[in-house]
Amino acid sequence: MNKAYEHYSMIIQWSELDQMYIVTVPELSGCRTHGKSYEEAVHQGVDAIETWIKGSKASGLPIPEPTVTHHRIFGGTLV
Repeated sequence: MNKAYEHYSMIIQWSELDQMYIVTVPELSGCRTHGKSYEEAVHQGVDAIETWIKGSKASGLPIPEPTVTHHRIFGGTLV
């Protein structure tokens, strides 16, 4: 069973000003969070996506589909 967050994008960027990682979920308007470590940022991002989706469902608002990127994977090594 897929979790709600599994296919949404998370952009995780270091903020020198805030001294923490900032997480933005492009598909979900206003869905942002942060974490002091990269791992915490990922965890907070997952929580933010789940909270955003639950709130939208409760309000009867539409939930955007995740952006799907179609990459072809070829054998070999990336360098």
